[in-house]
Amino acid sequence: MTLSPGQPAPDFTLIADDGRPWTLSAARGRRILLVFYPGDDTPVCTAQLCDYRDGVEAFAGLGVDVVGISTDSSDSHRRFKQRHDLPFTLLTDPGGEVAKRYGAWGMLGMKRAVFLVEADGRLGYAKVESVALFRRTREELLAAIGGAGPVG
Repeated sequence: MTLSPGQPAPDFTLIADDGRPWTLSAARGRRILLVFYPGDDTPVCTAQLCDYRDGVEAFAGLGVDVVGISTDSSDSHRRFKQRHDLPFTLLTDPGGEVAKRYGAWGMLGMKRAVFLVEADGRLGYAKVESVALFRRTREELLAAIGGAGPVG
């Protein structure tokens, strides 16, 4: 299943790095950048999330909250956040069920993907990488979502 801009973002609840449930629909009214990534402390994922960390003020300036999603545990997420001073929420998708609903799951597990959920709950941007080594840089995302307003 491939999701496209303009479609409603599938709702979900996952456990956050603080051990509490995090529900997408509870964030309605804010723009959320969902970042699906294969795993904590892997070289490309670490570079990607640190890149987004370094641009967190620019994302916030566009009214966008960054939220990472992988299959790693909340404990792994807490260590990863602390080690790399990541200022955003990391969610645990243990069986990849949410990733599957977003089309961010493949034969080898979690794919690298980025979805902007607009304040009205619709997708404003969607990109699933064809190769896990590819990633959207902060500059690419800021340029793409800076002009993306609510769709529909």
